Amino acid sequence: HRRALRFFLATRRARDRGLHPFRHRAASTAAARNPRPRSILVICHGNICRSPFAEAVIRRELNGATVIVRSAGFIGPGRQSPPNALRAASGRGIDMAAHRSQVLEPGIVRAADLVITMDARQAREIRERFGKPSGQVLLLGDFDPVSSHGRTIMDPVDLSVEVFDGVYARIEQCARELARAILGSSGALA
Repeated sequence: HRRALRFFLATRRARDRGLHPFRHRAASTAAARNPRPRSILVICHGNICRSPFAEAVIRRELNGATVIVRSAGFIGPGRQSPPNALRAASGRGIDMAAHRSQVLEPGIVRAADLVITMDARQAREIRERFGKPSGQVLLLGDFDPVSSHGRTIMDPVDLSVEVFDGVYARIEQCARELARAILGSSGALA
């Protein structure tokens, strides 16, 4: 069973690497093609690690643009980010100490012009559960300019500060590409 699982995972990773340039182009085109969003909702499972950091980075990358950026998750309202998340975020100039998790609600999802998720399962759930059109639900990992990471932004909860730092570095890279696509190649805030 282990050999079959390893083969399956290796095959899936190879497929994802091969499809990444197409997914990257499609995500960038979708972000650029739609009217500039007035609001962006960033989603992860628990809204304590990835999505609050991505929310802050996207807001920073859209510096000066009038876009509301929020985050939410599927579980547990009112929770704080874990200490390693706070340390890694702080090392990258992001203060998440005041963040408290928020649970997805239909009104929050409906109000968002663009929903950013951390994996394909989350994107599918947003489309099915809340009826969001595909072009308005994008995977953050698809904006990664490097194809070797796959689509999913790994969940570092309960892991070391070094793992958080690696995940946060990737989120920054993807958020930068997302902002570039939203603002256009010139980066103008018009």
